[in-house]
Amino acid sequence: MKFSFVIPTLNEEKLLPDLLKQICVEELKSKYDYEVIVSDGGSNDKTVEVALKFADKVTVHSSDNLQNIAEGRNRGAKLAAGENLIFINADVLLQNVDTFFNYINKNFKYSEFLAMTTFVKIFPSEEKIIDKFFHFFFNHYFYILNFIGIGMGRGECQVVRASVFQKLDGYREDIAAGEDFNLFVRIRRLGKVLYAKDIFVFESPRRFRKLGYLNITGTWVKNGFSVLLRNKAISKIWEQVR
Repeated sequence: MKFSFVIPTLNEEKLLPDLLKQICVEELKSKYDYEVIVSDGGSNDKTVEVALKFADKVTVHSSDNLQNIAEGRNRGAKLAAGENLIFINADVLLQNVDTFFNYINKNFKYSEFLAMTTFVKIFPSEEKIIDKFFHFFFNHYFYILNFIGIGMGRGECQVVRASVFQKLDGYREDIAAGEDFNLFVRIRRLGKVLYAKDIFVFESPRRFRKLGYLNITGTWVKNGFSVLLRNKAISKIWEQVR
């Protein structure tokens, strides 16, 4: 199998169905040779019920301890049969499934790149001027980080060769925030990362609406520098926003 979608979830009954309806289409799965895996962190809503209805594989965290997103992604990756792992969040939609895979097949699949990520935008139906401004800044700032060799990829969409992911032992489970950044920093030390500007994914604005862009930017910057310089995050937990 060429690709495995790995989707970490926790109480995502509202937005997960939209993503699964978009990618869990047998014709598309056959055309691009991929599977869909949902790794749930112990939801108390109907997330697992939704996942079982659409996904090919579902794993559910059942221990009393809270599972962070790094653990969820790693748990899902262990079930993956694909040569390339596509980590995507539950509150995300692809711009277009065909466009997404056509780009990957043309620019990544047979290339020297070890991983790939894309630009991120807000759902068109909910996008405001402030969203356009900040996401323009975020996308180009992260692109520059990768261009100068640091390595960067937001967890909204990260494509990683399974062999590379396994070599690095996946996401750092001891990092509650910035685990996505940390993975791409480590990948960049091994080889090149493709930061695709020509395709993008849409994300929900829910976190930005609740916490504000300035607050989130400050949290990203503090955790980013801490992960890069101290090899650990400042945040002990990533707040759930639903």
